[in-house]
Amino acid sequence: MATATKTTKAKTTRAKGAAKAPRAKAATKAPRAKAASRPASAPQPQGIGDVAERAVLIPVGAALVARDRIVTSVNDTISAYGSPTKAQAQIRRFERRGETARRRVEREIRKTRVRVERELRERRRDIESAVAELDDRREVIASRVQDIPTYVQERIQAIA
Repeated sequence: MATATKTTKAKTTRAKGAAKAPRAKAATKAPRAKAASRPASAPQPQGIGDVAERAVLIPVGAALVARDRIVTSVNDTISAYGSPTKAQAQIRRFERRGETARRRVEREIRKTRVRVERELRERRRDIESAVAELDDRREVIASRVQDIPTYVQERIQAIA
């Protein structure tokens, strides 16, 4: 009977512990989450040796990154031009892209030319209509100026 009660107690203990586990995990995760949300500070050098080591490792790391980029670039170039077929395909791509750019520029030039010609015609029409209106006004004024001596004589005769 003693063994049966120990097993029962163990089960109840585990059950209580299992119920506490999510809360315990959440409690331990909370400080970690706060620490993770804080910006990570750079490790502080402990002495002259650490500073000297960093002074050596930084340029070495930068050189390795540059080397990796160069190797990637060279590998890309080799893969693009590695055989005559690939080189010809790449040249055709360049030609198509150049042709597309040329057509785009020509289209823009045509659009600009059409717009400028349209504005020029519009301004020319405005100027021609303004000149025609001024000619009409000039003729009216000229006829009135010619009529002034006759008008003055008629007024003088009417007064006399």
